[in-house]
Amino acid sequence: MTAHLDHLVIAARTLDEGRAWLEGRLGVNMQPGGAHDTFGTHNAVLSLGSEAYLEVVAVDPAAPAPARPRWFALDTESMRDQLDAGPALIHWVAGVEGLSPGGEVLELSRGENRWNLTVPADGSLPMYGVAPSLIHWLTPPPPTSLEDVGVRLVKLQLGTSHPDRLRARLDALEFRGEVEVYEAPQAELRAVLQTPGGLVTL
Repeated sequence: MTAHLDHLVIAARTLDEGRAWLEGRLGVNMQPGGAHDTFGTHNAVLSLGSEAYLEVVAVDPAAPAPARPRWFALDTESMRDQLDAGPALIHWVAGVEGLSPGGEVLELSRGENRWNLTVPADGSLPMYGVAPSLIHWLTPPPPTSLEDVGVRLVKLQLGTSHPDRLRARLDALEFRGEVEVYEAPQAELRAVLQTPGGLVTL
């Protein structure tokens, strides 16, 4: 199994807040995403080139409450407290081949997009967000159709109190990409992006 960075996940209290925050930081416009019926969320998306993208995700106030905990720990008090301080990069997703539904692997959809994704039953983030969820696209992935606005990921920096454990996970996936793992008191994520206006760190 060889893995690569598929997308970055930025969460916000509302989609409008998250989109405005990110567009203000990057100086480019995001594109509409859609609704995730399984989790009662919706998103907006942005190309990071031909193989990767980022999304802003938030609880959809127009959607009914889901039958299970929302993904990305969005139902937890700690995540709500974090997002009260503003939108944040909370997670990342690695693309793999041959991920079959079953257990924590769910088949999901948004509009015409379909994919398999690892989601713990309690909605928690692997290693508090620094270890990737895994995705396998059943339809062409978003970068194949998103407008290229000239934003690229330079490096994803992952801080954790268990750096060796995280490195072992990435090695097991044969992960290939610009990811830096370092020791930190608690989980933290930073993405360095090249934008039309220069380097930006999220």
